[in-house]
Amino acid sequence: MILEYHNCVLDNGLRIIQESSPTDIVYCGLFVDAGTRDEDGKDSGLAHFCEHTSFKGTMTRKSWQIRNCLESVGGDLNAYTNKEETVYYATVRKDDFDRAAQLLFDIVFHSIYPSKELEKETEVIIDEIDSYNDSPAELIYDEFEEMLFKGHGLGRNILGNAARLRSYSTSDALRFTQKYYVPSNVTFFIYGNVKFDHICKLADKSTRDLSMKKVDKTVQQLPTYIPEKRICEHHTHQAHVLIGNRVYSNHDPRHIALSLLSNLLGGPGMNSLLNVALRENHGLVYTAESTVFYYTDAGVWSIYFGCDEENVPLCTRLIMHILKRLTDKPLSERQLSKAKKQFIGQLQIANDNFENYALALGKTYARTGKHRNIDDLCLKIQSLTPQTIYDVTCDIFQDDKLTTLQYK
Repeated sequence: MILEYHNCVLDNGLRIIQESSPTDIVYCGLFVDAGTRDEDGKDSGLAHFCEHTSFKGTMTRKSWQIRNCLESVGGDLNAYTNKEETVYYATVRKDDFDRAAQLLFDIVFHSIYPSKELEKETEVIIDEIDSYNDSPAELIYDEFEEMLFKGHGLGRNILGNAARLRSYSTSDALRFTQKYYVPSNVTFFIYGNVKFDHICKLADKSTRDLSMKKVDKTVQQLPTYIPEKRICEHHTHQAHVLIGNRVYSNHDPRHIALSLLSNLLGGPGMNSLLNVALRENHGLVYTAESTVFYYTDAGVWSIYFGCDEENVPLCTRLIMHILKRLTDKPLSERQLSKAKKQFIGQLQIANDNFENYALALGKTYARTGKHRNIDDLCLKIQSLTPQTIYDVTCDIFQDDKLTTLQYK
């Protein structure tokens, strides 16, 4: 089967991208180009609050109707908020695509945020915060980003805090969504075998009452990065540690080399350098991983491990030894070839997850205006040279550039 993709922009600015798929299941969603970093400083957690409460009623639907619209036909409706985007998405049979699309447009563009529903959902979000605070292995990443982006929206906690959440009202939700939930700031993505002309007609009909409106987004200048070492008392049985750096944006071509390096260091493979050194050779940790996340103007790379507190110094020394080894001399052609093969294989397997593929399709088009092509990415990985990898290694893995955060 030959897979095809189509894209267009409606008169009101709504962008649409569709790619055919090998199944009769359709994955679709609305990518809103606004997240935590777009909140005013005082509006902690407002973007995530709007995501939750958008499901609580529209001009034509009650919350129970929203809940049952897709569930009753076996479909799935979900959403997430990130630092730079909010995404509402659905999975349905091809025959139920219209139902899913109309619901998504209604939720994003016509939610009314009824006060009674807001009060209940606020407590749900606070329970989510409490659950998150009980998970130091997750919580530590938020504090780490706050250290890397002091006073900046990228360092702000996505969930917010209980006191501020309880103060939000219908007017606060409308203030945020009326500014950012407009067609010119939204991308409609579809991964499924639906005729593109039909998609465009349905989208046009569903947003005909919405005119072109330009979103004025003020890009906050990134603060100067100053490496820091911090130890926090969390009274956990295990010590949790992050070591990392502020790195490239997703527009910087060097981010591909850094992604390969991060995968080599501590990707999902049992043969990662960190897993072999800390777990297999010394039995010091259950988890040791390297992750990298890219934003539009910066990125975050970090190594995480959890261990008994008395083993933190040894784990840290082993990690720094690995980083020093990588900065002392370039990878050999053979080492790099193996790293490329593993990374490309993992990417291609992950790409076979249809929901993840659909979300990536929408994000790529929203951010770049281009169709996501895994083959192009694999070719770029294949073209990486030992010198390119070495230059990035020396730029990122220097001891005096690293920030460390420890929970104990």
